[in-house]
Amino acid sequence: MNDSGLKPTIKPIVVLVSGRGSNLQALLTRANKERWDTALGAKIASVVSNRADAEALGVARAHHVPVHILDHEEFGSRAAFDEALARTLERYAPELIVLAGFTRILTAPFVERYDGRIMNIHPSLLPAFPGLDTHRRALQAGVRIHGCTAHFVTPALDSGPIIVQAAVPVEPGDTEEQLAARVLAQEHRIYPQAIRWFCEGRLRIGRSGAVTVDAARPAEGALTAPPVESR
Repeated sequence: MNDSGLKPTIKPIVVLVSGRGSNLQALLTRANKERWDTALGAKIASVVSNRADAEALGVARAHHVPVHILDHEEFGSRAAFDEALARTLERYAPELIVLAGFTRILTAPFVERYDGRIMNIHPSLLPAFPGLDTHRRALQAGVRIHGCTAHFVTPALDSGPIIVQAAVPVEPGDTEEQLAARVLAQEHRIYPQAIRWFCEGRLRIGRSGAVTVDAARPAEGALTAPPVESR
């Protein structure tokens, strides 16, 4: 059982990666605090990468998770790559496809094929700063609060229904690296939670496109940065 009173149903998921795999590592570390399948309500059935040199593959192998490599440069089009990816995924019949630093833009037919079953983590408070270089752009814009967003994937880049967000203050003198590290720590907190909510069947996408979380705790207080002074 969990603090919502719901018993998770173990669901197979596949994680797509391209880089170092810090979010994959966070998922597995979180899971290893107890039985990893019951911690997430999920079993990571496989990890798939479009890059043979992705460090995330080593993370997966260290946890004895099967890996597949589909080098996108060996395919003549995005559609051909996505079709091969779909064939690989169907070997595991995933309930959810988790993007964890996956750098390929998926085609609309692929996304529509798995509508409501692809999740991503983005390093900004969407809809602010979609796309790349989010931390640099946040610093250039002079925002006081930055963060990350777990969301469902739609054909429009970084525009899918928002599941959960976490905010961090932008400190005076922050570098991109410092701000990125602060945001990444929050990614590692909220992404496992979003996956667990999905596996528990607690996520609902309404007609407006907004996501609600069944039995979610109410938000407490407000975050301001710099803090507002009381008189």
